[in-house]
Amino acid sequence: MEAAYGLAITMTMLMTTLLMSYYLYAKRFAPWGIVLFLVVYIALEGSFLIANLAKFTHGGWVSLLISGVIISVMLVWYNSFYIKQSLTEYVKLDKYLDDLIALSNDLSIPKYTTHLVFMSNASRIAEIESKIIYSIFEKRPKRADIYWFVHVETTDDPYSMEYKVNVLDADNVIKVNFYLGFRVEQKINLYLRKAIEEMVKNKEVDVTSRYESLNKQNRIGDFRFVVLEKYLSLENEMTFFDQIVMKTYFFIKQFTLGEDKWFGLEASAVKIEKVPLIIQPIEKISLKRRY
Repeated sequence: MEAAYGLAITMTMLMTTLLMSYYLYAKRFAPWGIVLFLVVYIALEGSFLIANLAKFTHGGWVSLLISGVIISVMLVWYNSFYIKQSLTEYVKLDKYLDDLIALSNDLSIPKYTTHLVFMSNASRIAEIESKIIYSIFEKRPKRADIYWFVHVETTDDPYSMEYKVNVLDADNVIKVNFYLGFRVEQKINLYLRKAIEEMVKNKEVDVTSRYESLNKQNRIGDFRFVVLEKYLSLENEMTFFDQIVMKTYFFIKQFTLGEDKWFGLEASAVKIEKVPLIIQPIEKISLKRRY
């Protein structure tokens, strides 16, 4: 443990020096000052590292093993995020406004819920994913009185708690973006309720139940959340690197919190929908028809 600790401290000092140098570079400090800082500190800490390398076989390898595992997980998460982002198609919400209003008023389709809330990855206030449109209209037509699309963005300010609303139609379609600091616990149920209370107070929306008997009692309509959870489709023809990254990502994801728990949603009001993630569709299929 002593050897592992000594090597870990030395590596931490070196990483701190490199990060500080990058910070100085980002803040546009004089290049000669940054170089001087690097030379002095790396000379000192480099000598400590050389002296501690003898501890590698006596337990120092434990520090490198643990850090290697953590770095590998971070690289997998980072690369998988950009692979998924490159495959996500976003559409303008107002393009589907008339269709959503028509679906909301279509009495031939059983009502799914009064307020249908979709969690969205689209950071732009006027956009949503095409997969959400597919879920509403095609997977199973979901008729609701009001469609809410909620996006949560993590900000660099640790304790910021702000939100922005895009009311496309007060009676049918609303997009809400929350901007929460990285130290703020995500309780979207609570925050959305607070935002809706303020909107009702400002007469921007009416959340009273549309069911005739409940409307007369002035009761609040029921809310239902839908979270689209991606899984790796079998209909993929990926490169070896992408296969390793995505399979490792979904393996690790099994041991993490589900997106509904991450957003702090009440389990009784959440519907998890599985969405296939297709990175590279299989193009050549040797399938012949029999006659």
